[in-house]
Amino acid sequence: MLAAMPDSAPSPLSAGGTSSRDGGDACPGTLRLHRADDGALARVRIPGGVLSADRAGALLAVAGRFGDGELHLTSRGNVQLRGLDAECGGGPAELLGAAGLLPSAAHERARNMVASPLAGLDGSPSVGGWLSELDSLVCGSAAAAALSGRFLFALDSGRGDVDALGADVTLIAEDGDCLVRVGAADEVFRLPSADGPRAALLAAELFLRAARDSGAWRVKDLPDDVRTALVRAVGATAGPVAHRPRPRTAKAPAPGPVTAPDNSTPATTTTTVTAISVGVPLGRLAPAQWRLLTETARRYGNELRLTPWRGIVIPGPFEPPGSSTRSGRSGRSGQPGRAAEALDALAAAGLITGPDSPWTGVGACIGHPGCAKSLSDVRAEAGAAVGPVGRLPVYWSGCERRCGHPHGEWIDVVVTPEGHRISHVRGEHRDPRTVVRNDPAALASAVSGARA
Repeated sequence: MLAAMPDSAPSPLSAGGTSSRDGGDACPGTLRLHRADDGALARVRIPGGVLSADRAGALLAVAGRFGDGELHLTSRGNVQLRGLDAECGGGPAELLGAAGLLPSAAHERARNMVASPLAGLDGSPSVGGWLSELDSLVCGSAAAAALSGRFLFALDSGRGDVDALGADVTLIAEDGDCLVRVGAADEVFRLPSADGPRAALLAAELFLRAARDSGAWRVKDLPDDVRTALVRAVGATAGPVAHRPRPRTAKAPAPGPVTAPDNSTPATTTTTVTAISVGVPLGRLAPAQWRLLTETARRYGNELRLTPWRGIVIPGPFEPPGSSTRSGRSGRSGQPGRAAEALDALAAAGLITGPDSPWTGVGACIGHPGCAKSLSDVRAEAGAAVGPVGRLPVYWSGCERRCGHPHGEWIDVVVTPEGHRISHVRGEHRDPRTVVRNDPAALASAVSGARA
């Protein structure tokens, strides 16, 4: 069992004050908006990306009443509302709070949690119990209110998908137990599954103590010796240590039907459609698209899961057990199944529903004119350069900050004063760079070649 956490003094933030570390943390939330060139921006934390249809409807209502009506998905499975009126005051927070999307004003920016989007849907174990308990523990911890808006928890179903995202604290399901990883350390600590959420909170609170002198926002920002001591401190309260390097590539759910073994039939090769997965071009959803997604969720499982790859998984069930094929595109007697019908409607609305979409793997920051630091309208440029599906994803950034860039391996396109710099990123390695100057056709060709 985990050792009890010593009592901590209440965080100034939990009492409505300002943490001494808070001044440099510019991450927006729903109470602390960010001033962008296209208006104020609110970032709504959605732990694990899990939304009920009603809460999704509340987000749309806030975007329509106070913002530009669109909803933007982030690389942490959160939602950004843009173009908010400077005079909106506490209106958005009031509506979001009424919908249950703001359970703690003191902790709203600390609720950064990603979870395997297909957990419990593709044969991997569910992490929903971990998610709800960890969110409750974080919101109930006075110390955790001091976590920055950059600190990240990840709950991995054993697929290795969100373990690869470089979170500060990661829980991994394995053989009915929980593995705990702190930062990018190769060591993990084994615990009973029920102890996982408390271990994650303990690691976060120990991090805050370790960060007092350095002012680090994240585990990776700690000095090497302090980070090593933190890992050892977490291990001293946990279970046996094991060597398990973090995966280097984070794989998004493939767009289309999600299948899992159908345990209702004797034949183990039979599968059933448990969910559908769609990608969102550039993570940007028009009101009609969000409304269709919400209505689809309400019709089937009443849940949406926003992914860290700017996509959405809608759990079913879409087909009765035993009625679906391996592809999920047809049901009994070869007739179109409900999953196929839902995917066709979403494809008609402009969403990515299969691997052959030219938008597959294409991402970009908000760019100009939404961001004053951007040197170009990279979203328009990414759209103009869309071509054949590439082997590697590509991410367009309007400046060197490269906000929201992916992890693992990708083609990095960054706008500089000299032109568009194109490079191949593999973890910490970056290949020699190509610069394309003011030639859209050459730029599209260079990006397509790099992705291939």
